[in-house]
Parts: sequence; C-alpha cells; structure tokens
Amino acid sequence: MSLLYRVALTYVKNIGPTLAKSLIAYFGDAESVFKVPARRLLKVPGIGERTISQLDFDMALKKAEGELNFIERNEIEVIFYTDSKYPKRLKACNDSPVLLYAKGNIDFSAQYVVSVVGTRNATEYGKHLCRLLIEELQQHNVLVVSGLALGIDVAIHKECLKHNVPTIGVVGHGLDRLYPSQNRATAEKMLENGGLLTEYPSGTIPDRENFPQRNRIVAGIADATIVVEAGIKGGALITAEIANSYNRDVFAFPGRIGDDYSEGCNFLIRNNKAQLLTCAADLTYSLGWEKAENAKPAVEQYVLPLDLLPDESMILNFIKQNNGPLAIDDLSLKTNMPTSKLAMNLLNMEMQGYIRSLPGKTYCIS
Repeated sequence: MSLLYRVALTYVKNIGPTLAKSLIAYFGDAESVFKVPARRLLKVPGIGERTISQLDFDMALKKAEGELNFIERNEIEVIFYTDSKYPKRLKACNDSPVLLYAKGNIDFSAQYVVSVVGTRNATEYGKHLCRLLIEELQQHNVLVVSGLALGIDVAIHKECLKHNVPTIGVVGHGLDRLYPSQNRATAEKMLENGGLLTEYPSGTIPDRENFPQRNRIVAGIADATIVVEAGIKGGALITAEIANSYNRDVFAFPGRIGDDYSEGCNFLIRNNKAQLLTCAADLTYSLGWEKAENAKPAVEQYVLPLDLLPDESMILNFIKQNNGPLAIDDLSLKTNMPTSKLAMNLLNMEMQGYIRSLPGKTYCIS
C-alpha cells in the first residue's frame, strides 16, 4: 500500500520533487498526504488554494496502480528518497527526484562515484580518452554514471563493460523503452553489473525537456563530473553547470584549439568551471582517493634512468626515498642546491616525464 501512494505522489499535478518532500516532511509519509483533509494541505509552504483546486488524487492513484503492474512484470525496483538505498550524494541535492526507478544490479554504496559526459559526436580522440580513463579507474571501487546517449556516453559505458567496472545509464524516459535504440545491446549488458535509472514512469517518451532534468541526476549522483569532449553548447556543459551548482568537482580533458568538440572543455577550463584533467591520476589525487583494497598491487620495477645528469639523478633518488611527495624546500635542504638551480632541474625532469609536480610545490615520481 505504501508503494502505491509513493508512486501516486509523483503523478499528482503541480507537485514536483521539492514540494513532494515538503509534504512528506509535514505529514510523515506519502499515504497520509492522500488521506488528510484538503484544508490541512494549505499549512504546507508552497501550497495555495489554486494548487488544492487542481489536485486529482483519484487519477494519480489509478495511474499508480497501472505503474505497479508494470514494475512487477518487469522486475523494476522503486527507490523512494526516504529509503536507505536512495543514493546519498543525490539525496543532498534539494531538487533531487522523490522517486527513482531502477533496473539491473545496481550498488549505490560504491566508495566512489563519477559521472562522465560528452558530445554525441565523439571523435577517436574522445573514445581514446574514455578507454584510458576506465583502464586507470578500474583499480578503484568506482561506479561510473553516464546518460546512455550516443557518442561519449555509450563509449564510456562500453569501456566499463570491457573492464568489469559497474556502470549506470540515467535515461530521460520510462523503462518500457530505450532511447536511442542503437544502444540497446549495451544497455542489456549493463544490467549485469550496473543498470538503468530514471525518475520517469513507463509511458514517458524521451521528450527534449526531459534531458536537462535527467542531467541533474547525472551530476548529483556523483562525487565528480568529467567532461571528455563537448561543443560550446549542449547537454555536457549543462551537466557541468549543474554539478558546479551542487558544489561538486568538475573535470575536463583539454582539446586542440579550433576543434569543435573541444571548445566546450576548453571553455570550462579557461573560465575555472572545471579542473584540467590529463589522466585519472589527476582526478584521484585531487579527490584524495585511495586504491581499492582488493586491487592487484602493481609490481614495482624501478630502475634509475641512465640519461639523467648527476644533479638530476640525486634529486630523483631523494624523491624516490621519501615514499611520497617531497616539497621543493625540503629538496633544497637535502640536495644542498639553491632553489633557482633546483627549480630548473625539476622542470627539466618533469618535461622528460621522470617526475610530476603536485599542488604546494611538491614533487613525486611519475
């Protein structure tokens, strides 16, 4: 009975997610919202006489009954925002959906969650970045979210499937269909390790206005949003803006100047709306991630390069021995080298790829 009223609440005209949450908070549960006298509803902020006059609870319950039949026949899980399984990151967003429909084998308790978005006109460069990103992220307990659209979205889902990384496709329609149909085979494979997610009931077609709404789930469900390739206009930049409004981290891969599908990424980076991303290590370092405990440790085979100058070899040894990032001031003391000379050596070593600079003028082995 409770599920019937929860689903029905989403069918009530003029009651969106924010107002629905207010009603639940005021009356305790969805069923009570349907059973209290209409005049009591006026006590809830945001509800006036006009809203009351347009409420049609009977019609909402009738639609909900049909939806429950569809849910049962198709093994779809309904997640209400008060449920413990509701994605905790998404729950923190004030406009998050009050109810989600999920299909597949989704574990929302993953230690880390990232969303990956981009253009529907992915280039080989963009697909290559997707491959590198997932190859590096697979060592972490990460859940990858995207929108199952053509282009970058489906490319990232496919890479997740190749590397056994759980992935969710957030769609802008009901789970009685799949748009675009070209991605059906990928979507079916995703059900085994991840799945599909939507706030829309069956019968909802993929109307244009649904996708910006879909994008807020993509942005809100994750620790960070990554833009791989994007034009200066489109859903990827909208998702990035939403993520910024939620105070979530946004990252973007830079692209070649003049490329249409790099303009959006370069715009985000240039305007400090996204951090520059060159590899997954940039992301994991910025977010403070640790490797998953069950990841296979890399076998360390470190050999001191032979083509370094004596001073550079000495610097590299000190960084290596520190077992972590070493600040330039500490390096100057250890090497007894003036900071100006040390900085030149460090720059040369970084350009050759032996070391990597980190925030706070610290350095580590690449």
